Amino acid sequence: MKFIQNILNSRSQNDGNFFLQLEKILGYKPRSKKLYIKAFTHRSMNLKDEEGNSINYERLEFVGDAMLGAVIAAYLYNEVPHGDEGYLTKMRSKVVSREHLNELGKELHLIDLVESKIPKSNFGNNIHGNLFEALVGAIYLDKGYKQCEKFIFKRIINKHVDIDRLEGKVISYKSLLIEWCQKEKKTFDYHVYEDTGNDELKHFSVKLSIDGKLISKARATSKKKAEEKASKRAFFALQNKMSR
Repeated sequence: MKFIQNILNSRSQNDGNFFLQLEKILGYKPRSKKLYIKAFTHRSMNLKDEEGNSINYERLEFVGDAMLGAVIAAYLYNEVPHGDEGYLTKMRSKVVSREHLNELGKELHLIDLVESKIPKSNFGNNIHGNLFEALVGAIYLDKGYKQCEKFIFKRIINKHVDIDRLEGKVISYKSLLIEWCQKEKKTFDYHVYEDTGNDELKHFSVKLSIDGKLISKARATSKKKAEEKASKRAFFALQNKMSR
C-alpha cells in the first residue's frame, strides 16, 4: 500500500490538474484515486506494485469493455423490443465499435491525462478508445454499477445513440461485401501484398476482385485496414447492385 501511495503522491505533485480535470469528466470526486491513476498509466512506465503486478490501464480496459457491453445491451433490449438476438448484437457492435470509442476518448481529451514514457504523438489512434474503456472500468470498480451506468448514459447513450441512424451505419464494409457475394453466389478474392515503397512504415496493398474482375484497390499500414478500405471503395462502386 505504501508503494501505491508513493505513486499517488508523485502523480499528484507532478500533475496538479489531473484530479481536477478528472472530476470535471466524472462529475464527482473519486473514492479510490489509485484506480484512476492506473486507468491513465501506460505500460511504458513499467510500474509494478509490491507483489510484482503491473500497474497500467490494460486490465481496467477489460472491465470497461464488459461494462460497456452490458449497459448498452440492456438499453437496446428495452429500447427495441422487436429486435432479435442478431439485430441486438449488431446494434451493440455499432455503439461500442473501436471507431466510436476512439471518438469518445478524443471528445473527452483523455490522452491529456495519460502518463507515459512514449511521446503522445507516437500513439496509434486506438489509445483514445483504450483509455475510455479503462476509465469506465475504474468507475465501475470505484462506484459500482449504477454510477457506471449513469456515466455511460451521459457520455454515450444520451448524446450519441440514435436507433434509426445506427440501423443504417456500416461497421464493416468487408463483412457486408462478403455477405452480398455469398448471397449472390459470386466469387471474391482479396489479393494482399507488401507495398512499402519509400515509406518508413510498412504498407500493404490489396486488389479486390469479384468474379475475376478487378473492382477496387487500396493501400494502408496493415492488411486489415487495406482490405477494409478496398471493401468500402467496392461497396460504393457496386452500391446500386447491392441495394437491390
